[in-house]
Amino acid sequence: MSEPSFVRRFLPELDSGESTFLAAFFRSETVGGLLALAAAAVALVWANSPWASSYDALLHLFIGPLDVEHWAADGALTLFFFVAGLELKRELVVGSLRRPADAAVPVAAACFGVAVPALIYLVVNLGPDGEPGGWAIPSATDIAFALAVLAVVGSNLPTSLRLFLLTLAVVDDLIVIVIIAVFFTSTLHLGALALAVAAFAAYAFGQHRRWRTPLFYVPVALLAWWCVHESGIHATIAGVVLGLLTRVRPDPSEERSPAERLEHRLSPASASIAVPFFALMSAGVPLQGGGALLDSPVVLGVVAGLVLGKPVGVLAGTWLVTRFTRAELNEDLAWRDLVGVAVLAGIGFTVSLLVAELTFEGDLRDAAKTAVLAGSVLSAVVGALVLGHRDRFHATR
Repeated sequence: MSEPSFVRRFLPELDSGESTFLAAFFRSETVGGLLALAAAAVALVWANSPWASSYDALLHLFIGPLDVEHWAADGALTLFFFVAGLELKRELVVGSLRRPADAAVPVAAACFGVAVPALIYLVVNLGPDGEPGGWAIPSATDIAFALAVLAVVGSNLPTSLRLFLLTLAVVDDLIVIVIIAVFFTSTLHLGALALAVAAFAAYAFGQHRRWRTPLFYVPVALLAWWCVHESGIHATIAGVVLGLLTRVRPDPSEERSPAERLEHRLSPASASIAVPFFALMSAGVPLQGGGALLDSPVVLGVVAGLVLGKPVGVLAGTWLVTRFTRAELNEDLAWRDLVGVAVLAGIGFTVSLLVAELTFEGDLRDAAKTAVLAGSVLSAVVGALVLGHRDRFHATR
């Protein structure tokens, strides 16, 4: 029987060339996720070893204007967010987000997947000993880790499921980027911000004029990054803005657009160097306190937000759109497939660790980071078990 014309599939067939691009992207993100996991493990062991003082000394070693810890959070992650900005611009202009009807489900899933963990955290931290300021910590999804787990356990899962996770994570990143820009800017220096805007305008002008030389773009990008840093806005926002200003439609004389060329060149460096470096410099928290951590509202709120809030939010957003609109799941997907991906969305790691650093200091920051690591690992294990079962099911079809 032919399919009614009014039905919109949950995720459409990929456009020509999209499959090859996504295959390369998934490979780089998978490798990056595994490297970041290894870096985080090294950091944890190092920070809890007899040589912990050397780890702390490395964090506070100044190289130029910043110490190593800030080079990781403000420098390395700017590259990560630049690539995220390129991905977002590409999805909005030529990818799965360009058609609102096709994007409705993953966008709704991402929005609910940000809101529900934040609400759960706030509920847990409503008491007198709570710290409601950490509400944004469990709201992020780490695309590299989630795709790495999906690649390891889900070789037979539908490609549309990977596309859903990618779209969900891209929109999730955008929301959390806005949260960082709005809620974590305490002071604003207008002079530096004006210079940053001028640098962004110069970058956009170069894109408009079709200039290709890095001799222009690299100094302009560095100036924009430093001015944003000095303005009081977190420096990673510069990466996002530059990514969004990059042209994604190729001219007739071009085989690939500037965004695709840059993403092809920079994604491996972002996934395999920048993110693991940040993980090494951020995940080294002293695991002290033992049972006392289990009584911490911050720890309970973050873990509950990631492990419970993320899957509940993702599934609720998906159900609402498919229930009250004409969108429906692809024929090769089942709700049980989405349950596994929704659980994987609870892997917060990179961006959650960044938000924890921006939110708290001292022991509270260590507790929040410990909770992020615990919640991310638990989500990864449960998600791997669910998706492993679904992978075996799809392999026998």
